[in-house]
Amino acid sequence: MILHIDMDAFFASVEQLDHPELKGKALVVGGDSGRGVVAAASYEARRYGIHSAMPMFMARQRCPHLVIVSSRRRRYSEVSRSVMAILHCYSPIVEQVSIDEAYLDAAGCERLYGPPEAMARAIKIDIRKKVALTCSIGVAPLKFLAKIASDMHKPDGLTVIARETVPGFIAALPVEKVPGVGKNAHRQLRQMGIATLGDVRNCQPSVLVNLLGKFGHRLMDLANGRDESAVTPHSPTKSISTERTLSVDTRNRERLNQHLLAQSQEVGRQLRRQGFLARTITLKLKDRDFKQITRSVTLDRPSQSSETVYRTAAALLERQVLNKAVRLIGVGASALIADTSPQQACLFPSFDQKGSGWEKIDRAVDRIAERFGRSLATDHRPYRE
Repeated sequence: MILHIDMDAFFASVEQLDHPELKGKALVVGGDSGRGVVAAASYEARRYGIHSAMPMFMARQRCPHLVIVSSRRRRYSEVSRSVMAILHCYSPIVEQVSIDEAYLDAAGCERLYGPPEAMARAIKIDIRKKVALTCSIGVAPLKFLAKIASDMHKPDGLTVIARETVPGFIAALPVEKVPGVGKNAHRQLRQMGIATLGDVRNCQPSVLVNLLGKFGHRLMDLANGRDESAVTPHSPTKSISTERTLSVDTRNRERLNQHLLAQSQEVGRQLRRQGFLARTITLKLKDRDFKQITRSVTLDRPSQSSETVYRTAAALLERQVLNKAVRLIGVGASALIADTSPQQACLFPSFDQKGSGWEKIDRAVDRIAERFGRSLATDHRPYRE
């Protein structure tokens, strides 16, 4: 049996935990600008129809007394690590899939914690006691069903899909509840008269594949109770990136470069923190018509220097023709390799080489940020052409 643990309204719940005066209030976490969106909503806010990814102005319209707080990613990560540490006490096979959810394989743990339902109850009690937050847990013999089950009785829910009930549960399951079935796929399936996974069973596989591509095979497998997805403890990081939707669309390159500078600092900091060097740097732009543009370059030498990330991204931006104003800008680092190999010393080190001037500055700034806060360390950082 597999457990899916999903923290309830995680960001909003952490804010209510840290600020007791906000408990019971309609609260959202997100940007308070005219272009801001809701990152998370408390259950009190959800009663007004407010949900994540909703434009903030719309959320305000639905609830005039809405409380809006800025995101504190560092704090959420801290609480997330505490939750994951609890889960690892129950099973060595834990797969964290996001900051607030994880899968746990209960195989072989019965002697210690009893049946999976008892283990799930113990986990809920442990998280409430040690972190003072609630979670919802789904228990099922198939991974995709565990995820669906965790969402059925939120908040603070526990749903068990016993092995013998799986065929009937799958037959009646609405297709829009299946992970991977988005709005377009749901619309196409509905047009074919397919409403449940039971309906999928009666469909020709070739028809599903023509309609949904490779996902058609996956959907047919799920409809027949086949899900070979395993709980994978370690999912290697493939890329590190950050992006931002601007408060005002702009073609001003100086302003765009200012955003690139802050984003490059963050990407470089994460590379160093996680012990990676990047071979590829990517610039991401989205214009006012939501057309997305990505440009990448492969470095001659893998790097984790914020200066290298910035110079590379800025060069990509300089070469890009901006026919329309930009609404979103982002920087990414990929083709990651572990920073474990020894570096050959250079007789005449330059500020562009790993282990030289900029790298030393980066690490010094990292130490300052850890001790005094990121804003003090980065507000006046001297990147110069």
